[in-house]
Amino acid sequence: MVVVFALVAVAVVSVLVAANWYVWRRLFRDTTRGPGPARRIGAVVIAGGWLLAVGTMVAGRAGAPFWLERVLAWPGYLWLALSLYLLLALLVGEAVRPLLRRFLERRAAGRRAAAEPEPTPQPLSAPAVDTERIPAGTAPPRTAEESGTGEEPETAGKAEVPGAEASAAPGAPEAPDAPAPGATDDGMSERLALPSRRLFVSRVVAGAAAAAAVGTVGYGTYGVLNGPTVKRVTLPLAKLPRAAHGFRIAVVSDIHLGPVLGRSFAQTVVDTINSTQPDLIAVVGDLVDGSVKDLGPAAAPLAQLKARHGAYFVTGNHEYFSGAEQWVDEVRRLGLIPLENARTELPHFDLAGVNDVAGEDEGQGPDYAKALGDRDRTRACVLLAHQPVQIHDAVDHGVDLQLSGHTHGGQLWPGSLLAGLANPTVAGLERYGDTQLYVSRGAGAWGPPTRVGAESDVTVIELASPKA
Repeated sequence: MVVVFALVAVAVVSVLVAANWYVWRRLFRDTTRGPGPARRIGAVVIAGGWLLAVGTMVAGRAGAPFWLERVLAWPGYLWLALSLYLLLALLVGEAVRPLLRRFLERRAAGRRAAAEPEPTPQPLSAPAVDTERIPAGTAPPRTAEESGTGEEPETAGKAEVPGAEASAAPGAPEAPDAPAPGATDDGMSERLALPSRRLFVSRVVAGAAAAAAVGTVGYGTYGVLNGPTVKRVTLPLAKLPRAAHGFRIAVVSDIHLGPVLGRSFAQTVVDTINSTQPDLIAVVGDLVDGSVKDLGPAAAPLAQLKARHGAYFVTGNHEYFSGAEQWVDEVRRLGLIPLENARTELPHFDLAGVNDVAGEDEGQGPDYAKALGDRDRTRACVLLAHQPVQIHDAVDHGVDLQLSGHTHGGQLWPGSLLAGLANPTVAGLERYGDTQLYVSRGAGAWGPPTRVGAESDVTVIELASPKA
């Protein structure tokens, strides 16, 4: 097992090193003419960014002072998101690069063709004289009077050209052709243009990739800090009585209060939930990333949650990284009702909650028999369970609806593809036998306070009775 872990670690490190070398090469080496400050600065930026990212994660696990975690978290986590989208943008640029080079080559060829002068038409030559019919020396020479030129036969029709005799001498070298005025050596100019053309293409692609990555991360971060949107879903339950038709449950998950998202973000989430005027509030795990000592003030706005039938809470895996027992006590103090493998009978349906599977390592895992074993199965049952993978146990226990989070909808595309490998449902509503599963994308973010392709939300589920 140790050997396998070591091999996996080496493989991961190798991939990260290769990916970062590629990013440095495309952004800094290929965009400069030679070694210099730009390349060194690029290496420092990339290495420094990863040192901050690793330092952020180590500080959180090692129990570093909370102020240090906050100092490291913003640049460290944002670098993780930025490096991901720099890599993706540069890989897309590999497809654009040859197209741009071909375009520049065609444009250069067109300019050369337009600059070349059109050929001048040559005058028609006089008909050649047939000298073979009269053998040489048999015809008397024509006199000047007969030829009508007034010149001796030897010089008639000849123009004196200085140096003609020398050039005509046997073995004399030919004079080189002088280039026409304005003419250039196309081959030489093409060879000189190639390096500058490659440099131009590299700079265009690198600049576009950097702009796209920064814009993507900036927009995704703004979306998180601006707070979750409200999503509304109508969901029929076969056993729901007519009197409960239209019952509204506000589902919120994965708020992830921590060194990045603090009290002001918690207040935004609480205000969003209260604005929907729900009948019941379900907080389905991953509320915090840190201890009660550090994050108690950040979670204080949860005391303002308002719903006619109360606000309920179940643990997520991150609660077990942060002191789950202390947080259960804290949310109870704030007015929420923890459901630790427990069930409550509401007027028209049962509401149950189970601990997250991460609690198994601490002897506090989910206990479905305790939460659901002795219930009246003629009543509709809604289960709060943090992870979608818990749906299979819910099906076995006859649950009508399970509400979950955990996946963040992938949070950073293409993370949704990886989330789909580990979860039966990444986001939204799906049916498993007679049990329906709804997975929220979550209100906050883990790691980078950024979402791309997975907008944060608070979902208001309106239960519908087929008898209404």
